[in-house]
Amino acid sequence: MYDYHDPVLLQPSVEALVTDPSGTYLDLTFGGGGHSQAILNKLSAKGLLIAFDQDEDTLSRIPDDARFTLVNHNFQFTKQYLQYLNIPAVDGILADLGISSHQIDVKERGFAHRLNGPLDMRMSSSNPTSAADILQQSSVQDLTSIFKNYGEISNAKQLAEIVVQHRNQKNFGNIPEFKLAIATCIPGKTPAKYLSQVFQALRIAVNKEMVVLETLLKDAEEIIKPGGKLVVISYHSLEDRMVKHLFQTGNLEGTKHTDLYGRIEKPFDATPNSAIIPQAEEIERNKRARSAKMRIGHRNTWKRTHF
Repeated sequence: MYDYHDPVLLQPSVEALVTDPSGTYLDLTFGGGGHSQAILNKLSAKGLLIAFDQDEDTLSRIPDDARFTLVNHNFQFTKQYLQYLNIPAVDGILADLGISSHQIDVKERGFAHRLNGPLDMRMSSSNPTSAADILQQSSVQDLTSIFKNYGEISNAKQLAEIVVQHRNQKNFGNIPEFKLAIATCIPGKTPAKYLSQVFQALRIAVNKEMVVLETLLKDAEEIIKPGGKLVVISYHSLEDRMVKHLFQTGNLEGTKHTDLYGRIEKPFDATPNSAIIPQAEEIERNKRARSAKMRIGHRNTWKRTHF
């Protein structure tokens, strides 16, 4: 159905997001435009949609619609761009995190360990740091932290030491060379799962994905109108945990702050309280949907007194 990227949880996410057809909405990960088009289909002539995507490959897919604007930059700067566009707040934000099918399937982008591409993994060509740079320049301590925190890899220190030992002899030229260098760390029973964790960790580090998400979640209270929605689709526990904490406790650490009456001070209420996952038929059609979790936050009307 979609040649660039099959959008995950398309109908549930858009149905939850758009509460006012004449409102202003953000799609922070435009990609192939599937979510954006579905949002536009629900908007009236007065509605507006602003999409963000730092990947230059998406520029050829901009819909011919006066209600639509694409910002070709990282959504970390959402608040600043809204100020530039003279938009004080929006009615809802959709963020479909992670990586698109198109990016995974293009060998030259270096996102997939099954393809013999370069160790790149940059979401935007303007990013000066590739995965190869991370591997060549980071210390054992930093690499251990990347593999442990972003990939949840059990032998993270061993892997980091192998990387440093190998690079002292030869630079990493491409994915096959990298896989060969770390072969002793890869478990024989689950090599694909392990490599997926390694590549996820490197991709997150290259694109500073957790920093970007943290910035968005901290800014969301300010840029979403009371009564508006924050809809986030995540694909690994690190992302989902941050979103869950925000909706449940009002901060990203998961620490509950209460007022004088024992009520938790938080800018969003989870609606529903638990994550929404794709139906079996969607997973069968789109394997990428297997790990997806969607959380919906409804913006409260009270003003925070402290974080």
